[in-house]
Amino acid sequence: MIAVTGANGQLGRKVVQTLLKTEAPENIIAIVRNASNAQVLRASGVIVREADYDKPETLVQALIDVDKLLLISSSEVGKRIAQHKAVVDAAMENKVSLLVYTSLLKAGNSPLLLANEHAQTEAYLKEVNAPYVILRNGWYTENYSDNVNHILATKTVVGAAKQGIISSASRQDYADAAVCILTDANSHIGETYELAGDKGFSLKGFAEEISNLTSTSLNLVDMDAKDYCQALTDAGLPEGMATAISDAELHAGSGWLHDDSQTLSRLIGRPTTPLKESLIASLNR
Repeated sequence: MIAVTGANGQLGRKVVQTLLKTEAPENIIAIVRNASNAQVLRASGVIVREADYDKPETLVQALIDVDKLLLISSSEVGKRIAQHKAVVDAAMENKVSLLVYTSLLKAGNSPLLLANEHAQTEAYLKEVNAPYVILRNGWYTENYSDNVNHILATKTVVGAAKQGIISSASRQDYADAAVCILTDANSHIGETYELAGDKGFSLKGFAEEISNLTSTSLNLVDMDAKDYCQALTDAGLPEGMATAISDAELHAGSGWLHDDSQTLSRLIGRPTTPLKESLIASLNR
């Protein structure tokens, strides 16, 4: 049986939906924190199990009879090391044969604030001799494209990445990669994959793509990271999230969100989703 943690999340839902294309629903376990919010998952026929990253005993129960596990990294920055270790320990206790972990692009030496907890989780997987595969996911295109309506309303693109190239891919691209590993008859155990979009973009290129699609003239305001963080906080983002996003933009300016290996497209057997396609999807919502 294949289990997916964080199955109610944006990436988790896409992974489950993609698994259902080839796997029987009764062979898929959706692990969620709150089962009452999993009506859509239940309706698809998959098995829903409730577990909490902060309650190790629930994880041990949730992973009974699991053969392959996708550990989608927790969204609780600052708590993730302990949470991830709890999942890994529960997986080892249940003797899973494959543990796939969604990490961060270049996590091994990345200066991003977000990278540290990923690097420590990767180290723990190796320390306990887990049958791991590490998927170092790059930035989600939706981190940018989902803001398109706000951008059009303000006629302004704001960021702090300077001329850095952001090699993002869609959540569906990353979901397809996870499913590929989970269902491939060939073993990928011990592998670490740096995953990113085939074609990156700069903030200037991002603004130009929106302008071309909407015939709207946009201003590009490229701030320093401190001012950008304050702008995000003023817009209502929690301070921790604003700090992480502005820090990522800062380091994007030095190439830390860029990767041209095309490992992701080779893994999923198709080109990654272009920025234009993601923007059109957001505009049509």
